[in-house]
Amino acid sequence: MLSTERGVDMTTITARERLINAAIEAFAEKGFAGTTTRDIASRAGMSPAAVYVHHDSKESLLFTVSIEGHRSAFDVITRASASSTDPVERLRSMVYDFSLWHADNSRVGRIVQYEYHALTDEHRAEVATYRRSIEKTMQDALADGVDQGVLHVDDVPGTAFSLLSLGVDLVRWFEPGGSRSGHELASLHADLAVRMTRRT
Repeated sequence: MLSTERGVDMTTITARERLINAAIEAFAEKGFAGTTTRDIASRAGMSPAAVYVHHDSKESLLFTVSIEGHRSAFDVITRASASSTDPVERLRSMVYDFSLWHADNSRVGRIVQYEYHALTDEHRAEVATYRRSIEKTMQDALADGVDQGVLHVDDVPGTAFSLLSLGVDLVRWFEPGGSRSGHELASLHADLAVRMTRRT
């Protein structure tokens, strides 16, 4: 989840990534409240003191997971929005890619959605900025389709929120190897989105 930077000690990068991956495992399994820094350190193969070299608190780790998850989801829907000038195909791509991201990253998504309340006020505000940006990207795509006479949407904000919720809800129950794959569910969501909004 973390990107490397030029001039940064690769040993430090590796340690940070190990901690983030360990935090994801622990938070997904035990929840934020049920996880200790000792749990995270043990999963990362490090001492508890080593956690504080890279993060000043357990909440700081949660924030890193949350903000990186939101950035990734925002990047996905932004790229999908730019993938076509046709409003229907753009909407199809956006819903498909957003849903697939949540299926492929269901553990991270579960943490991001259900541990949001555990963030500090400052960190929640920063994460909320990405949430609003994701919603606006979908709203803009719907509004553009309406302006072109291709989509029929009476409530753009409400419809955008509902379409995004199709993908977000996957983190609540989706598990790899289930009766339907992430691709199948993403395709279903994309088809539903088009059927609900295309002008007939």
